[in-house]
Amino acid sequence: MMTVPARFTCMLMMVALQSFAQTNTPLPRIAIAGIGIESSTFSPALSTEASFTIKRGNQIYTSYPGFMHEGSPIRNRATWLPAVTARSLPGGAVPRADYEAMAGYILDSLKKNLPYDGLFFDIHGAMSVVGLDDPEGDLITRVRKVVGPETIISTSMDLHGNVSVRLAELSDLITCYRMAPHEDAQETKQRSVEQLLQRLESGKGKPRYKAWIPVPILLPGEQTSTRIEPAKSLYAAVGTAAARPGVMEAALWMGYPWADEPRNHGVVMVTGDDQEAVAASAEALANHFWQVRDAFHFVAPTGSLAECLNKAIASRKKPFFISDSGDNPTAGGAGDVTWSLQQILAREEFKSANGPTLIYASIPGPDMIQKALKAGVGKKVTGLAGAAVDNRYAPPLLIEGTVRAIYQGDANAGVEAVIQTGSVFVIVTQERKPYHKEADFTRLGLEPRKADIVVVKIGYLEPELYNMRADWLLALTPGGVDQDLARLPYKRIQRPMFPLDKNMKDPDLKVRWVKASQEAELY
Repeated sequence: MMTVPARFTCMLMMVALQSFAQTNTPLPRIAIAGIGIESSTFSPALSTEASFTIKRGNQIYTSYPGFMHEGSPIRNRATWLPAVTARSLPGGAVPRADYEAMAGYILDSLKKNLPYDGLFFDIHGAMSVVGLDDPEGDLITRVRKVVGPETIISTSMDLHGNVSVRLAELSDLITCYRMAPHEDAQETKQRSVEQLLQRLESGKGKPRYKAWIPVPILLPGEQTSTRIEPAKSLYAAVGTAAARPGVMEAALWMGYPWADEPRNHGVVMVTGDDQEAVAASAEALANHFWQVRDAFHFVAPTGSLAECLNKAIASRKKPFFISDSGDNPTAGGAGDVTWSLQQILAREEFKSANGPTLIYASIPGPDMIQKALKAGVGKKVTGLAGAAVDNRYAPPLLIEGTVRAIYQGDANAGVEAVIQTGSVFVIVTQERKPYHKEADFTRLGLEPRKADIVVVKIGYLEPELYNMRADWLLALTPGGVDQDLARLPYKRIQRPMFPLDKNMKDPDLKVRWVKASQEAELY
């Protein structure tokens, strides 16, 4: 057997290593940043920095458990440089100083790890900032100034976000959810990241064409659920358009109706390298959206609260869910309007412990929480709840009842207490919290499946509650996210706007080509 001298073996290894170094392309350097909140300008609430969960560096991976966990294929395809993300439950507008602070955290962090090949810009798209129009457009402008014109920015959004021309110009790739409720949130974020990696790994760089079409439609999310038509077929068409040869991505935004800002309206965007395919796809989607505008309707039958309660009490279907929709904290309501609970507690049917069992979720009441903690489970208590933020419709509510449960340490509510008054079980919280899952109730000793009526401050029911319901009505109640948009005092949105201006002429839905990010003016 012929042996190879050790000196020659070393030389072969050095040549191989040099060849590998020449052919092996360095992994792309990708940052992650963004601020996400949906905030109503029709609510007196304010969302301060304390309302946000701020993550830095490697903490950010925990926001994407399905595809960016340690050792995942995507983690191995790039040198990831997570900067800062901030995310909040929906609420009121963000004070300017708080926005500036969070934007500052992002920019300072991005400056530390320059340069970047790509940036995953993870936002909601419906943030309102006091005294500042188009906050997401402002933020991406500042980010672009730091990372430079060559960095590919891939933006992921909620379909209830708003896409201004500035955001469209400075995003190279852009997409949004295709489901409402947003069961595809993680899937959408992963798609955004995958597309960014594809453009970097292939060497294709930024898509050549970006079509942006504003559609003058503004509807509440509860009328645009993809569980039902016409949104079901409309969003199926989005997926079909995105799969067309020459198209990179297609997206359709409903816009956010509870902020009075010029950018708030529907938008279609399509990106890709084939101009004809991009244009045809964008115009087809925009025209589809406009043609079905009259077919949108609420995802559940609606009525006044009194009408909904009457039907629920008379029904043999249990549990009978009622959405207290006007103060929905997951849409931007303050979450502490007491009007509905006041109406419920005033009804004779619920004044006796033997009346129909009703669970109400929920009302913030720090005063009641302190009283409940002091009294303990099983004891009588009297305390105030609600209307600390939004007292336009009813004052703080004095509740007298028995403490049935106390839970401490919830990530959103802090402390929760169940107060029984008559046959009503009121969930009182230290801080506002939306109730979406069965475990939210059962850990408090409540059995929603056995209740006669469950009233939740929510719009469309989230999947677990939706699957649990025996029947369901959506109550058109007052609040900062009133479902009856005609009752809202709009002054600044673009008009005409459907359905506020029902006899408006057909709009121009031809493609508007937006500039590439290298050419866009940094305002």
